[in-house]
Amino acid sequence: MRALPLAALTVAATLTATLTATLTAGAVPASAAPAGPCDTPADRQIAEVQGPGAATPLAGQSVRVEGVVTGDFQRGDQLSGFFLQDPTPDGDPATSDGLFAFARDTFKDVKVGDRVLVTGRAIEYNGWTELSPVTAVDVCGTGSVAPLRQSLPAVGLESVENVLLTFPQPLTVSDHYDLGRFGEVTLSSGGRLFQPTDRPGVDPALNQRRSLLLDDGSSRQNPATLPPLARAGDTVTGLTGVLGYGFGAYRLQPTEPVAYRAANPRPARPARVGGNVKVASFNTLNWFTTLGSRGATDAAEQQRQLAKLVAALKGLDADAVGLMEVENNGRTALQALVDAVNAEVGAGTYAALTHPYPGTDAIQVGLIYKPAKLKPVGEPAASRDPVFSRPPLVQTFRRTGGGQPFTMIVNHLKSKGSCPDDGPDADQGDGQGCWNATRVKQAQALLGLTADLPNPIVLGDLNAYGEEDPVDTLEAGGLTSVTKKHVPASQRYSYVFEGLAGELDHMLVGRQLLKRVTGAAIWHVNADEPRILDYNTEYNPPGLYRPDAYRSSDHDPLVVGLALPGGRG
Repeated sequence: MRALPLAALTVAATLTATLTATLTAGAVPASAAPAGPCDTPADRQIAEVQGPGAATPLAGQSVRVEGVVTGDFQRGDQLSGFFLQDPTPDGDPATSDGLFAFARDTFKDVKVGDRVLVTGRAIEYNGWTELSPVTAVDVCGTGSVAPLRQSLPAVGLESVENVLLTFPQPLTVSDHYDLGRFGEVTLSSGGRLFQPTDRPGVDPALNQRRSLLLDDGSSRQNPATLPPLARAGDTVTGLTGVLGYGFGAYRLQPTEPVAYRAANPRPARPARVGGNVKVASFNTLNWFTTLGSRGATDAAEQQRQLAKLVAALKGLDADAVGLMEVENNGRTALQALVDAVNAEVGAGTYAALTHPYPGTDAIQVGLIYKPAKLKPVGEPAASRDPVFSRPPLVQTFRRTGGGQPFTMIVNHLKSKGSCPDDGPDADQGDGQGCWNATRVKQAQALLGLTADLPNPIVLGDLNAYGEEDPVDTLEAGGLTSVTKKHVPASQRYSYVFEGLAGELDHMLVGRQLLKRVTGAAIWHVNADEPRILDYNTEYNPPGLYRPDAYRSSDHDPLVVGLALPGGRG
């Protein structure tokens, strides 16, 4: 073997020493170091994924975006994901800079303020632009995004979908029907929302632009932890959250506590109406003594329902009350209600009339009165006109000792539900719902009844709002709405349906009796209250129930004062 030159041996020794030192230190040349997940940059801006239209232009494509987490709803009982927003928006007002990532906390738990790089497929999930499935979530530092100031009425919300928003203006609770079931509340700008057919000047399109659905950040039904409770008419100012979408509506998911202001406090009693006779109207929402049909499903619920109805009737303290939605089982259900009220206010305080022709519907109208204050004139009567599925009950009264008589005509007209497919009773698209033609015929029949009755007062659930054809028919026939005359427009409602308030329950009087009306009121103990406070036990948390008048029904009771000459008491 030939020996190597001295110079070559020196170079070889130097290389060997260098390699040994490098390996000993565990170092790897920089050119061979693997890239970290945060070194893989975004390939799309969030605004590109959102696009300027209603749907993402990148549907089905895998994208990688960068943003700051603005709303964390990753738990399975929440939305199973989080919102992220680009802190450097593209400046195009038509494109949203927010996005929702459908990634549970078990995939990668994030928190608000994390700067994240997210990889996933861009999709439209029932109209909601999001990333799903998400294949990578990398937390790469922190950042911040200031909420965008937003106001209602809004022209459109697509451009701020998934964006962190704040509403500096006061917003009014207009609906909370699904507060307990889904954690939803409808808010509105400029006060509460009214039915377009209840009063002049209501624009349905403007109602939509004034509305915002506040959700609870959860898709769970009947959540164990409830959002804050509020009455319709209460307000919230400075509401902040991220704007998601689902079930056909934009939904603000709050990121800060929601604090309502009690702008519509509970009324302990109806407003004073004066006079020497008080007449009331009250829809009992299916007071049944037969369990498991309508109303209560078991004895416990029935007692809870009865306690609330009794509290409402005690609070009304009317001399005569027309009742709707009482079980059509003779006098059984009606008498049970009277007995329960008398047990509270004194034996014999109220008496019930027997309906001579209640019809064949499952429910009937009824009438109770105070014998110490009023005396029936003649026997109860009822219309036998086949146009009525729930025949009205007619009774004339005088004050005890005599005096001017008046006649109550208690009604529950055809409902707006179960529309026929065609014909005059089908929904005509005019806002009055279905069966309007039948309700008009019923109103015409009522006018025929009043022609020969002394001082008629037509009252009850007419299933028609204040500017709909049936009410117009009664007014054109010479009757006057006492609530339109005596109740301020802002308080003139008895029912809330799909976030819109209006008066389904009415009291209309003839010309002579109108001179004797001293006042009228609508006692807002039901329409403004969340239904989770009612007597039902299936979904309502037991700690919320109270045996009081609030949410004793879904309709508010009405009361009118009459100053009748003659008699006593």
